[in-house]
Amino acid sequence: MKLIVLGSGTGVPSLTRGAPGLLLRVANKQLVIDSGSGSLTRLLKAGTTYNDIDQLCYTHTHPDHTAELAPYLFACNYGSPPRQTALNIMAAKGFSRFFDKLKKAYHPWLEPHQYRLNLAELEYDRLDFRGFSLMTKPMQHMELSIGFRITAAGGKSITISGDTDYCENIIELAKDTDLLALECSFPDQHKMEGHLTPSAAGRIAAAAGCQKLLLTHFYPICDHYDIAAECRKTYAGELILAQDGMQIMV
Repeated sequence: MKLIVLGSGTGVPSLTRGAPGLLLRVANKQLVIDSGSGSLTRLLKAGTTYNDIDQLCYTHTHPDHTAELAPYLFACNYGSPPRQTALNIMAAKGFSRFFDKLKKAYHPWLEPHQYRLNLAELEYDRLDFRGFSLMTKPMQHMELSIGFRITAAGGKSITISGDTDYCENIIELAKDTDLLALECSFPDQHKMEGHLTPSAAGRIAAAAGCQKLLLTHFYPICDHYDIAAECRKTYAGELILAQDGMQIMV
């Protein structure tokens, strides 16, 4: 499996970090987890187009994580060539209400022309695909928040929290995972409800027993603090601070 960081920042503009997005390549499939603004361009830089993606996975509906959904579907219809293979969208229960409003706002531009669009709403779920499985659990952020665990046929796994505060579900979802990608929005001194700090992320990683911890979703204030040192207060394992374009093999 290969995880590519499309954007390691948030919805607050940054010259060095794009809005949230991850690209996962597993079993000859390509999954996008969240698509903040600019994701389509960063996908191209990673050698992937709108036609290459098999699944769009959304951790929640906040704009910094979903801003590129409408442009993505627009490209599927009006790009050259237009998309013809089925596309799966996977998100939390209730996502269809958000999606229906999005389609109404942009009608008729997002309705599939030459491909089939499948939407699955997930909560405590496991789905099996050829070569990998996908598990989800709700996260502590907003009503429509879930985390994803993707496990390849050989047993290697990557777990992605999306936005969340400290909760047992992310620890359970990430138990013994090979790579845990956790949000780390603010330094310890600026804790905000619904988000993690470095030391809180470290506690989750230690409790889950993950092999590697990837911190991402940094607000600009994080650039003025030693995020790694704060995480090291609670976590002694392998630590990676995300950068846009970073590629991690598992």
